[in-house]
Amino acid sequence: MEQQSKFPANEFGEQGPLELHWALKKFDQLTVVELYAILQLRSEVFVVEQNCPYQDADNKDQKSFHFMGWDGATLVAYTRIIPQGISYTEASIGRVVTNPKYRGTGAGKQLMKRSINNTFELFNCTTIKIGAQLYLKKFYEDLGFVQCSEHYLEDNIPHIEMLLSK
Repeated sequence: MEQQSKFPANEFGEQGPLELHWALKKFDQLTVVELYAILQLRSEVFVVEQNCPYQDADNKDQKSFHFMGWDGATLVAYTRIIPQGISYTEASIGRVVTNPKYRGTGAGKQLMKRSINNTFELFNCTTIKIGAQLYLKKFYEDLGFVQCSEHYLEDNIPHIEMLLSK
């Protein structure tokens, strides 16, 4: 039996009980608590869960915007929104991460849809380029991204570059 959600759809047409508080900040606007939560979540997923020791502090954070989805005091979802000319010629979205305890709730999809909108608005751009882990190709294709490179290894994990045009 299919259940209807008793919760109204958000502006992206998604239904569900997860209502996050979203915040977009420049690096120097982050509180110490927010920065710690960001670094902790990135380390939990990208270093520990994926068993991939890498240098996370790459000097791009200071030039980027940080988009966070909070459930109370818990950081649920995060992206780093990077201006043109830093990672690529195009604006970019990186360090896309969802708290493992919240996977399957739609938080990742909400995160990316909102991050895409923020990127287009912040930088008045028409194209976004990402470096995506290969296993997430379909997830990003469903958001409108198109593969634009061959597979490559980054920190021993297969990646592809993808573009989204407005």
